Amino acid sequence: MGTVRNILCTKGHEVFSVEPAVTVYDAIELMSQKNIGGLIITDHRSERLLGIFTERDYARRLILKGKSSKDTEIGEIMTENPTTVCPDDSIEDCMKLMTNRRIRHLPVIEGGRLTGMISIGDVVRFIMNEQRGIIEDLEQYITGHHQ
Repeated sequence: MGTVRNILCTKGHEVFSVEPAVTVYDAIELMSQKNIGGLIITDHRSERLLGIFTERDYARRLILKGKSSKDTEIGEIMTENPTTVCPDDSIEDCMKLMTNRRIRHLPVIEGGRLTGMISIGDVVRFIMNEQRGIIEDLEQYITGHHQ
């Protein structure tokens, strides 16, 4: 099975982030424009990871508590100290983390720096592609069309 690094090589390392003072409305607008389900919250001066904000945070910590997205800063409702992974962590370990902690996004940290983010969709896509390759290899072996 592959590693987080394999996903990032295909997906890229681009991470969308905002500072904690950004309004929830502006964060949701950015997420909509970029078609993403989560944003990293950083201190842009130090580039330090402060938290993560996801659609689930929006639903549970803003809407259900009757807060206004235009009056609430993202830092008030973000998930602090999010679970992170390293590029050399296995996809299997990521799946276990996501399942056990019921999360859909994992920031990727290497050498103390944020280098990417993977989602459950990225993990599923990687596994499907890997399995497709295995099936094709087996079909070639069985039919004698291997090299």
